[in-house]
Amino acid sequence: MKISRRIVLHFPPLVTGQPVVYRLAKDYDLMFNILRASVSPGQEGLLVLELTGERSEYDRGIQYLRDTGIEIQPLSQDVLRDESRCTHCGACVAICPADAFTSDPVTRETAFDHDRCVLCGLCVKACPPRAMTIVF
Repeated sequence: MKISRRIVLHFPPLVTGQPVVYRLAKDYDLMFNILRASVSPGQEGLLVLELTGERSEYDRGIQYLRDTGIEIQPLSQDVLRDESRCTHCGACVAICPADAFTSDPVTRETAFDHDRCVLCGLCVKACPPRAMTIVF
C-alpha cells in the first residue's frame, strides 16, 4: 500500500554533506517533493519533505534516516495557530497557496487544515493579530 507523508528532517552538522535524499529515492524507491530547505554543509540543516512510496519501503527509509542521526517529526507539529489570538479575519485564507485555510460562509470562522499546509510561511506574515507561528 502506498503512503504519502509530510515530514521535517533536522540534520546534524556532520550529515548535511551526505546524499540523504538521493539514498531515499535510489535505495528505498521513495518519491520526494522538497517543500522547504535550509541545508548547508557543516551546519545544522532543515528539510521539509513530502515522501511517497510503498509502506514497507517508507518505513525502511525512515529507519535509514534515524540511523544516520537525522531527527524526524511530522510537518503538522511545526505550524501552530493560537486560537486565543485568531480573529477569523480571513487574511490567511486569501494568501494561502495550498488552500490550507477555509472560511465558513455562515459563521465566518476560519479553519486550518494541517494536512494541506506546505509550510510556506505566508500566513505568518499575513496574520494581523500574529496568531500563526512556524516552529522548527
